[in-house]
Amino acid sequence: MTAEATETGGAGVSGGTDPARGVRGGWSRRRFVGAAAGTAATASVPARAMASVPVEPAGAPEPPAPATPRPPAPRPLFLGTYTSVEGGGTGLGLATYDPASGRVTGAGTLTGVGDPSYLAAHPDGRTLYAVNERLDGGVTAIRLGGEGEQHQVLGTRGTGGAGPCHLSAHPSGRWLLSANYGSGSVAVHPIDASGALGERTDLVTHSGPAPGPGQQGPHAHQFLTSPDGGHVLAVDLGTDTVYTYRLDIARGTLTEVARARTRPGAGPRHLTFHPGGRYAYLADEVDNTVAVCAYSPATGRLDIGEPQSTGTGTGTSYPAQFVVTADGRYAYLANRGHNSLTRYAVEAGGARLRFLGTVPVAGDFPRHIALAPGGNLLFAANQRSSTVSVFRVDRASGELRLTGEPFASPVVVCALPL
Repeated sequence: MTAEATETGGAGVSGGTDPARGVRGGWSRRRFVGAAAGTAATASVPARAMASVPVEPAGAPEPPAPATPRPPAPRPLFLGTYTSVEGGGTGLGLATYDPASGRVTGAGTLTGVGDPSYLAAHPDGRTLYAVNERLDGGVTAIRLGGEGEQHQVLGTRGTGGAGPCHLSAHPSGRWLLSANYGSGSVAVHPIDASGALGERTDLVTHSGPAPGPGQQGPHAHQFLTSPDGGHVLAVDLGTDTVYTYRLDIARGTLTEVARARTRPGAGPRHLTFHPGGRYAYLADEVDNTVAVCAYSPATGRLDIGEPQSTGTGTGTSYPAQFVVTADGRYAYLANRGHNSLTRYAVEAGGARLRFLGTVPVAGDFPRHIALAPGGNLLFAANQRSSTVSVFRVDRASGELRLTGEPFASPVVVCALPL
């Protein structure tokens, strides 16, 4: 395992000589001369000028001390799990996190949601969606309660396929996109004004190309919208293909417009776009590689670049998911098996990933990672250790530092901070 080379920071020691400043106590010669000059200038102010300087009257009250800033309010954290496995959860895990420290506090479970293994929020932040990863797949809508209010399950709709493992809300807020891993299909559901889901408007099964080496059929693993909103893309591990569709915003139907193929046997799993919208990063699960992809908003065409290392060596490891910082400077990849997070610097406007190193994830089998809205925290859901690790993100250097002991949650496979 590759350790982070710059994990030991340079904390200062008070009371000694600071070589950067030159003298004891942090006062450089420049600062000392400036302070002395200021004192001399005050002593030479003419009496006539002094007369114009306002004088505090005797007994004047002291100015009020500046108000102490309030600590940030806890933010919601939702935890996806498997409910139908031994030791699994009993529904959707509820928690909060401190936006400053990253400390996670449990807040119970929302029951009545089966196998919610992947989660996504509506663009307005008022509704949460969960897949129901079962043979008879479904997607569930949950209306989020405000302060002092209960969350409400709005209902479940069938996806028309088996084992849905990913979903996302279209930026318009009108459509929910889901990927059925078991049956290799993608589905579209309408979202009404309350956030509830309507009956499915389309279902497309990936019937070609032929499955890749070792695969028995298509396995749709992700369904997401491009940053420009003009296309939706489906990543299929079984066919080694990323499909681009145009979504009819009025009817909720799909029309295929392009296909991009990886090398046979790569097993593409997860695609994440750079904020600039012209490049994306593809994690290939089966052959343990990543690739930079060029994207054309005009045509929806995705061009997949050459495979790159995940930095995990020759042992068995399965890359799971990319996240990219909001400023587009750094990307992070979760590695199951190696149990690490790979750090990349993003260069050339998004066109290049430069490997920086790996950081231990402090858990087993990191299935999902997510950045908090403020960008200063990264959450990793570790399936086999049933824990959530939280890292502080240094937005200048891209370094990751564990904030404390991981939070325990049964068979957690998704951690979504809002």
